[in-house]
Amino acid sequence: MGSVVLPVRSGAMAPLTQKLSQSVPLAANELPQLRDLQSGNRLFRRGQEIIAEGRRYRTLFIVMEGVAARYRVLRDGRRHVLSVVLPGDIAGVPGCFFENALYSVRALTDLRASPVPLARIINLFQTQPQLAAKLFWSFSCEAAVYAERLIAVGRRTALERVAHFLLELLTRLQAVGLADERSFRLPLTQELIADALGLSIPYVNQVLRQLRDDGLVCIKDKLVVINDVEALSALADFERHYLKPLSIVDLMNEAA
Repeated sequence: MGSVVLPVRSGAMAPLTQKLSQSVPLAANELPQLRDLQSGNRLFRRGQEIIAEGRRYRTLFIVMEGVAARYRVLRDGRRHVLSVVLPGDIAGVPGCFFENALYSVRALTDLRASPVPLARIINLFQTQPQLAAKLFWSFSCEAAVYAERLIAVGRRTALERVAHFLLELLTRLQAVGLADERSFRLPLTQELIADALGLSIPYVNQVLRQLRDDGLVCIKDKLVVINDVEALSALADFERHYLKPLSIVDLMNEAA
């Protein structure tokens, strides 16, 4: 894996702001607060733990650059990857809301994050309640990813799991301007895919070869190209709606 990937482009909107703006209208007075939340600069080296399971945390980390894995290591040493953490995601959820962190988060590349005390986020409910609601809306998106992974491991075939996983990453990276219509760069290894989808590494290798031979997907030098998004979506029964829940504005209007 390379040392640094998925940088925020010069002059680009900060990743969490861009992610929220895809589905949530942001008020002018909320933008400075979001910029400030993302103004921190803590560097984690590739392989370094951002969150360690079992430790107490009261700080969230907004990922600005790089990629990480949220995972748990079982008693026998096997690793299960719960999700891939991308720019615009927040590490420390749900751990900060429990006595101790439930899962670990480890940098897969050099990673830059903005630390934010949990108390500061909670205080937004008093000072800027609509912005606080929008941030918690983003947490619900991450919960939906966990649910889809559970469905994948429980009911999808190996081919469907891998196809769905790649389409999910494409959609999530598009939301922060780090993917085009059918390709993205990410340090995906067969081990990571296997640990995320409950498969063996040889099985992942076999599935990727099949997707390549069928002309659907090509992965080379960290570049993932989905040659036919529509066909791969049909194969995986992939629908984007779980990554784009009802706008918080619609929810507020319903509550009014």
